Amino acid sequence: MVEINKYDALRDYLLQQTKDELELSFAEIEDILGFALSRSSQRARWWEKERNPQDAMPQRNAIRDGGYEATRLATGDGVRFRRLGTKRPRWR
Repeated sequence: MVEINKYDALRDYLLQQTKDELELSFAEIEDILGFALSRSSQRARWWEKERNPQDAMPQRNAIRDGGYEATRLATGDGVRFRRLGTKRPRWR
């Protein structure tokens, strides 16, 4: 039996993307998902990849399964998605 994750729509959206990096506002993410995000989604930790297997969360799994990692924007109004395996640019 296949388990349905309410974040599968985000995973599917990310799987269709061709860019190595993209930014989405929280409103755009909610449109993709079809429901409002929880208040906890405003925190950076909610999006970042888990450092501990016990910290696995369904939204993080969906993002990873979509081929990306996520970081909340410093402005606090959205999320940056970076394709897994893509090196971060070095700023000098």
